[in-house]
Amino acid sequence: MEVVVGGKRRARRSYGFDEVALVPGPLVIDARDVDVSWTLAGKRFDIPILAAALDGAVNPRLAVEMSKQGGLAVLNLDGIQTRYEDAEAVLQSIADAPQEGVVGFIQALYAEQPVKPELIRRRIQEIKDAGGVAAVSAAPHTAQRAAEAAIEAGVDIFVVQSTVGTVRFESSQIPEFPVAQFCKDAPVPVIVGNTVGYQATLELMEAGAAAVLVGVGPGHICTSRKVLGIGVPQITATADCAAARDDYHARSGRYVPIITDGGIRNGGDIAKALAAGADAVMLGSTIAAAAEAPAPGYSWGMATSSADLPRGTRIKVGVSGTLQEILHGPAHRDDGTMNLVGAVRLSMGSLGAHNIREMHEVEMMVAPSLPSEGKSLQRAQGVG
Repeated sequence: MEVVVGGKRRARRSYGFDEVALVPGPLVIDARDVDVSWTLAGKRFDIPILAAALDGAVNPRLAVEMSKQGGLAVLNLDGIQTRYEDAEAVLQSIADAPQEGVVGFIQALYAEQPVKPELIRRRIQEIKDAGGVAAVSAAPHTAQRAAEAAIEAGVDIFVVQSTVGTVRFESSQIPEFPVAQFCKDAPVPVIVGNTVGYQATLELMEAGAAAVLVGVGPGHICTSRKVLGIGVPQITATADCAAARDDYHARSGRYVPIITDGGIRNGGDIAKALAAGADAVMLGSTIAAAAEAPAPGYSWGMATSSADLPRGTRIKVGVSGTLQEILHGPAHRDDGTMNLVGAVRLSMGSLGAHNIREMHEVEMMVAPSLPSEGKSLQRAQGVG
């Protein structure tokens, strides 16, 4: 639906998590019988949750634990883990830094030491030696060099991630990143992101992406929407990108998963993302709140350290519980931020969806009153 915002300027109406509701149908399924698994390039994962490549969320230890819990964690190859031998001490210093001037402090730490190929290999080996699935991320301008060390170390999945990911790029200063060639040459699946639209998603799939990350600026620690004024609310972005996936699958026979990345606060948001067309979701600050996370109680954006234009900030997320409790429970909070997999199972069962593909077909309504209807006492008392 288009609306006139003034003069001849029209704008398309779009929707975020709080503006839609999922509608139960005539069938209810026991939550224990619901299949929440998904597949990436032939590899099956028990739960549709990835941990984002944030320095405050993922280190080798958490990546291993995430694998044990049935999910996948992505390690940031442009971050502290690959710049400093004693990464944990540096991460603790970021967590301990006063809020005033913290962005400059983070910028200085990232600028002080370059990424070291030997540390890339070591971190991946630490994950592999402990039995974890090694997934890593790098920005387009560092991906080629990082991939050499990562592939040598036996990485399982490589992510190329930028604020806006596309196949087409124009610049008078730097060469275009060869997405199609990179995907073709890589001996492992390549996830590419981030995008929010049909055409860009379709072109990334045609270029050989094994999965596509969806979301520009919705994360708790991201300030791109404020700094750049860009982005699309996640329900609409996911649905548009899922339409590209379905059309590409019908034409090519290759199914490329969509991963909703950012803006997700609770189990209900995960369920809505899946209903909008996602095959899995990526969580950052929620994982950073795990007891096993590397920067106790804090998270910051991948672009916080940018020397020119920081597009992230450090936030306090606290410690919610163990990763096991956050993903599988038991929950000891009432706000939907723990036992996320249990919440998704119950939501899917209540909607009559046996699996994630069926979840894509459930009825959705525009319902901005859903989060607030009948909840005045909860809001007044700060609970729920």
